[in-house]
Amino acid sequence: MTDLPPPSPDGSPNTSSRPAMARGGWLRSRSALALGVAVIALGFAAAPWIAPDLFGGRVVRSYLLAHPEVLDEVVAARQTREEAGRVEAVNAAVAANPALLAADPRDPAYGPANAQVTVIQFFDFRCPGCKAVAPDFLRLMQAHPEVRFVFKDWPILDRGEDAMSHYAARAALAAHAQGRYLPVHQALMVEGSLTEETVDRILVAQGVDLARAKAVMAGPEIAVHLADIQTTAMMFRLTGTPTFLINGKTTHGIAPDEVNRAIEAAKS
Repeated sequence: MTDLPPPSPDGSPNTSSRPAMARGGWLRSRSALALGVAVIALGFAAAPWIAPDLFGGRVVRSYLLAHPEVLDEVVAARQTREEAGRVEAVNAAVAANPALLAADPRDPAYGPANAQVTVIQFFDFRCPGCKAVAPDFLRLMQAHPEVRFVFKDWPILDRGEDAMSHYAARAALAAHAQGRYLPVHQALMVEGSLTEETVDRILVAQGVDLARAKAVMAGPEIAVHLADIQTTAMMFRLTGTPTFLINGKTTHGIAPDEVNRAIEAAKS
């Protein structure tokens, strides 16, 4: 999941913070710490029963070198526990703020307004994980026409003078005003490196009137919309993109198969 910098006073992400990482990166970045903790924990656990010179490291080191899978198990257990904690925190925050789940007519949404199941996706057009799941997410939409799919453009990967995530989000929402959101969304997800030129080219290629879109992008309405999404994400204690909420419950992972299982469970 993408690490999230603290918000700026206007509610948008603080672009001066360090770059974010794709989901899973924040767990992997802690692996070295987990490995160190595992070694120390094993050493202290064995301390009462082994001689001091052995506690000095020879037995523990030899065992771990012979059985490195033990460390893999420790890291996996830590990651599982952290992810479970994230899910629990998000679900509790969503349950405490049910009004924020109400339909927002500004959000691009597809499927029946009165659907039994609603899937909300928070994403950034430059998020590698978002890009990876985009094709399969579209197939999920096609496979579940009875489900409501809502897109929350949450640009959090900007930093310093780099504001391409916000530019892409504003462009997509301007395309939504012309009824061209989904094709623009998919094209932006396919594009490897986003620049203003590539975003503008995508808008034109997908049938968007560029002059009209630019006027909307520069207006205050989209800025307010994105700030409101930022506020919602913070209230829900979301830690990165992509995040999926199925009837107000988040998934443990981002794999489309897991989202599909959550949809099926919500139906039943």
